[in-house]
Amino acid sequence: MDYESYFKGKRITLMGLGLLGRGVGDARFLAECGAELIVTDLKSEEMLKDSLTQLSQFKNITYRLGKHELEDFCDRDLIVKAAGVPLDSPFIAEAHKNKIPVRMSADLFAELVGVPVVGVTGTRGKSTVTHMIAHILETAGMKVVIGGNVRGVSTLSQLKVVVSDTIAVLELDSWQLQGFGEAKLSPHIAVFTTFFPDHMNYYHDDMKVYFADKANIFLRQSPEDTFVLGGQVAPFIKEYGYEKKVAAHTFIANSKNLPKQWKLQLPGEHNRYNAGLAVAAAAALGVDTDVIYKAVTSFKGVEGRLQFLSEKNGVKIYNDNNATTPEATVAALRALGDSAKKNIILIMGGSDKGLVMSELVHEISNYCKKVLLLAGTGTERVKKEIPAASDLIYQVTTDAVRDAFNTAEAGDIVLFSPAFASFGMFKNEYDRNDQFVKAVSAL
Repeated sequence: MDYESYFKGKRITLMGLGLLGRGVGDARFLAECGAELIVTDLKSEEMLKDSLTQLSQFKNITYRLGKHELEDFCDRDLIVKAAGVPLDSPFIAEAHKNKIPVRMSADLFAELVGVPVVGVTGTRGKSTVTHMIAHILETAGMKVVIGGNVRGVSTLSQLKVVVSDTIAVLELDSWQLQGFGEAKLSPHIAVFTTFFPDHMNYYHDDMKVYFADKANIFLRQSPEDTFVLGGQVAPFIKEYGYEKKVAAHTFIANSKNLPKQWKLQLPGEHNRYNAGLAVAAAAALGVDTDVIYKAVTSFKGVEGRLQFLSEKNGVKIYNDNNATTPEATVAALRALGDSAKKNIILIMGGSDKGLVMSELVHEISNYCKKVLLLAGTGTERVKKEIPAASDLIYQVTTDAVRDAFNTAEAGDIVLFSPAFASFGMFKNEYDRNDQFVKAVSAL
């Protein structure tokens, strides 16, 4: 489809500009296509200064900042909303009342792109599986674009680089899959990695509603499409009544899909599970086993996902910034830890998402010699349950990293795996990542 003609002259409201780069990229793309654009965001002009500077050359953008106005959701051709807009948003309700289509950048891209789309979702593992699949396809010599829930990547702008033999690989969170649901779309190859409690403050503690958003990844697949279903997720398909709704070509995958003799560069059984799903997806796309082996065993991982940063004075330092749930931090402890040594100094803490922390507290006692806590509502909830926790609650990342390293001895591991969201001390999870990496570099 001629995407420029599709957007040219359309009156579009972009709901959510943000600071991560994706909204800026979408706004730039739509403006370049000639849309008459209103950008609205609850953040102030001052807070969005960096994003606004990048769009200063466009005269076809009107800004509504620090608030939303109902009038911006009337008499428009299209609303493009950002992830995390509340389900009960009165502004989205106003758009629906006025029969205005409400879309998100990822599902718009999937509709317009005209090439095969691989979509990956899951509470944990989706970033690693997405990038591993892309790495396999690139190793096979295929043209690949990557988008969705990827730092700094505007999914819509990827339309400019797609050619007829491209394959699109999208990491899709539950919010982006709301958009797929409204658009009545599912990817050609769908991968559902894991399902654990998360975002319960958004979903009001209703796991079934959370799963319903995730399920959009497979609900509207055609008989020719493929669904790679993670073994951990499979029981929920039955529990929530989706047995008759899965694709005809459904494959349950886990670490057994990865030959035992294949040695990964990524630590942990959970990463062998992730690799098993990536292998199944690549096989469904017809990639030769020898190529898959070469790609999977050379894959070095993704920033902030149990990423080895450096070794200083015999102390290994790992960045697991994107561990925003207790299950993710448990996986990191099990991947790196040795209960006989208890040699992990863990930096954790942050904003509460209302998740159960009991398993993490238990595993901390098995693997950690010391826990340093970053400030946040979640930290306040659990600090008394962790005997190894420091009395000091850290307000500055640099201080926590310095004290963790000074506590460590040769053979120890400093692990940054927060288990909570980044709100409070940080602008967002990427700011938290960058502050940790910078603090480690300064040691």
